Amino acid sequence: MNDPVNKPDHYNTGGVECIEAIEASMSPTEFKGYLKGNAMKYLWRYSYKGHDVQDLSKCIWYTTRLKEYIERESSGMADSKTRTIYGHTGAG
Repeated sequence: MNDPVNKPDHYNTGGVECIEAIEASMSPTEFKGYLKGNAMKYLWRYSYKGHDVQDLSKCIWYTTRLKEYIERESSGMADSKTRTIYGHTGAG
């Protein structure tokens, strides 16, 4: 089942989740900026595309991911790739 906010089908091709590849390609500072920028993008334009709730949910998804990434860093678990987002625990 396609979940357009938490796990969109089009971001999971070839057995690799896009966000995981992006994180692997960036430094921690770059990745945090990426997450912040995407959260701001969805918040900025949520009322212009006709998908208000979905875009606000995506803003929350990116903000939650950023919060969990920073928590992992501050707890000394920066190398740990386990996270929970909206009840989903996965490697990443």
